[in-house]
Amino acid sequence: MRIEFPNSAREDFHWDGPVLRIGSAPDNDLILASHQAGAYHLRIQLDRRGWVLQMLPQGNRIYVNARPVREKALLRPGDILSVGDCRMLLRADEEPAHSLPVTVPAEGRCTVALRAVAGPLSGRVLPLQDKLELGPHGGIPLELPQGETASLVLFWREGQLMLEGGQQSTRYPLRVNGVPVTQAALRPGDQVGLGMHRFVVDAPGLEPEPEIPQPAPEPLHLPEEDAGPRGEVWWLIATAAVLALGIAVALLVRF
Repeated sequence: MRIEFPNSAREDFHWDGPVLRIGSAPDNDLILASHQAGAYHLRIQLDRRGWVLQMLPQGNRIYVNARPVREKALLRPGDILSVGDCRMLLRADEEPAHSLPVTVPAEGRCTVALRAVAGPLSGRVLPLQDKLELGPHGGIPLELPQGETASLVLFWREGQLMLEGGQQSTRYPLRVNGVPVTQAALRPGDQVGLGMHRFVVDAPGLEPEPEIPQPAPEPLHLPEEDAGPRGEVWWLIATAAVLALGIAVALLVRF
């Protein structure tokens, strides 16, 4: 995990452990000012779902993408975490350009969409067919503070889902998982950010299909093994022979 502090002279913070403790006490992993955070304000823990934020008893005024956190929140790379007046941008360690590309043939594409999770378009799902453009000329405006304008476009190129910045904003760069980009190949679950806007890439057609395990072949066995253990079969045969011999002797003595 990498944390940036926008509009601040503070250096980026790197963390690769399973738990990150944030607060004003000196034994936290990330220390904030006392007027920004309580002594032990919050904890971010990595589990199978990703980064999970948990508010601690001394914590208050925690926001993720301008939405208040009551107890817990699932974080994504590209989210803005606000604690008091401290703003933190969560970034992925890996640059988008270094990610392995995902290529899908044209006949195998499924529905792909941008799901707005923060900003003025929050709650909307924007489907993509061949091309999707957001901005002044795309039919879906992207509102930015102080009247700035910007645009972005998603399109297919050689089987890859591509993102490209059109009209650029000097103050609000286009980001993928918190990393500034001008162009990038997208993967399922990536978060696209521009100013206060946040979009998650929903692309089930780009996800690899799970492998179905083949059932193990049943072991070969003889029919008599179904009747019981091997020793039990021979004991039954011996008992039958003794009974037959006894019956024969009884008949001979009688006659």
